[in-house]
Amino acid sequence: MGFNQKIVVLTGGAHGIGRAVKESFEKEGAIVECIDIAPGDHFVGDISKKEVLEEFAAYVLEKHGHVDFLIHNAPPIMRGIDTCSYEAFQEAILVGVTAPFYLTKLFKDHFAEGGCVVNLSSSRDRMSQPQTESYTAAKGGIAALTHALAISLAGKVRVNSVSPGWIETGDARYEGADALQQPVGRVGTPMDVASLILFLCSDQAGFITGENICIDGGMTKQMIYHGEQGWAYLP
Repeated sequence: MGFNQKIVVLTGGAHGIGRAVKESFEKEGAIVECIDIAPGDHFVGDISKKEVLEEFAAYVLEKHGHVDFLIHNAPPIMRGIDTCSYEAFQEAILVGVTAPFYLTKLFKDHFAEGGCVVNLSSSRDRMSQPQTESYTAAKGGIAALTHALAISLAGKVRVNSVSPGWIETGDARYEGADALQQPVGRVGTPMDVASLILFLCSDQAGFITGENICIDGGMTKQMIYHGEQGWAYLP
């Protein structure tokens, strides 16, 4: 896909979707610089901290001099209005919106030709379960930030976002209703998301910017009414 020796910067690359993205780029010959709060063979740091973002950006630029692709994947916490404190809500916004904005700003003048930013939003940017306010607000924020950045960086960097639905990041296997409620008949995998991210960074997606692409097996397109197609509302 033309990624050999390209420099990829990835937040939250130690587990789940992030790890699938990291491994997929590396298989294509890219060099991936990852930051994650979890210990590991990467830059370890808390992206809710301004100084950590600045240290990480300086580390990448000193090492490589430029960036080709910037992937914002690190997830905010999910807490609801009954249990989420002011501080916890702030933390979610810092991780989910402020950090992607500031890291993009730090790299803004250092993108190579053909540079691309991909933000990880969620299907929760358009639908909700109860008690998910911190996560949902952050994901809605980054979806909106995407089209704003796409316009501000027009002609220099393409910016898109991806909104995954139910993605199983562990070893669980789902059958029956859990799988079949998705119109495609299964729960998603990290590679489903990683494949889309690689496409958006490729030249094949050169005419796509400012978009939010939902990858949820069709779940958000299915109309649900009590008593139809086996659905029942149990208050």
